[in-house]
Amino acid sequence: MDLAFFRLDGDRLVPLDLARSMWRDDQMHGLAVSGALARAIEQQATALGREDLVPSRYTVDLFRSASMDPCELTTTVVRQGPRLCLIDATLLQDGQPVARASAVLLRRSEDPSGTVWSPDDVPEPPSTEIAPDTDDPHIPFFHSEAGWSQDFSKHQNASRKQTWQTAIPIVLGEKPSGFVAAASIADATSLVTNWGTEGVQYINSDITLSMSRPPAGVKVGLVATDHHACDGIAVGSATVYDREGAFGVATVTALANSRRTVDLSDGMTYQREPRA
Repeated sequence: MDLAFFRLDGDRLVPLDLARSMWRDDQMHGLAVSGALARAIEQQATALGREDLVPSRYTVDLFRSASMDPCELTTTVVRQGPRLCLIDATLLQDGQPVARASAVLLRRSEDPSGTVWSPDDVPEPPSTEIAPDTDDPHIPFFHSEAGWSQDFSKHQNASRKQTWQTAIPIVLGEKPSGFVAAASIADATSLVTNWGTEGVQYINSDITLSMSRPPAGVKVGLVATDHHACDGIAVGSATVYDREGAFGVATVTALANSRRTVDLSDGMTYQREPRA
């Protein structure tokens, strides 16, 4: 198996098997879609020569099911100034948009001298004895009341969820940047916030990742911090962290999908309906 989500075909991205959703054979999962959009935005920022800026807010709208067909990506510079740059990206298949993203890149400076509240609940990744400190991709680690493990069936419970992942390369032969790694893994916010005693019963329609800094490498964790649901609509948030500490927040909005629940009680068995 090629260890990436896509291969290059000219300017197009052709999905590889790792991009295939386990809910439906002809569907791509959100990690691949989000990673492809983030890569396009990063390339546009590089083309502008804006190495002085860092990605600070990244939002994806997943409004159609992405198939396993070749993808084209377009970008638009919405606004560029001395301290910020706004870039939009769209992922198209057969000429039709299936997902879009927007990013705000900001210029670094110095922190003010005042003191501001921040939470004392500092997330901790699994020990290096459990998750070796390597950039080699692996099956995600999850944590709940059952402790850290790669056995998904142990975490189908009502306790708080946490994950630790090493990013899969977006394009074959390319190592992802920290930003692209975090943007891809941020799709797992839906899993850590919407996974309960009967599986994952909500399907996310978006992802928003806000970062005070890029991660230190391609290993990123998420720990659920909030979840609210009413009338079939759920919102969830997670703290984003690496081995240096917390650096951001990810949120998702989701729709009830109880007719075809993602049941992980016997391992990685996904079933999912098309996106709204």
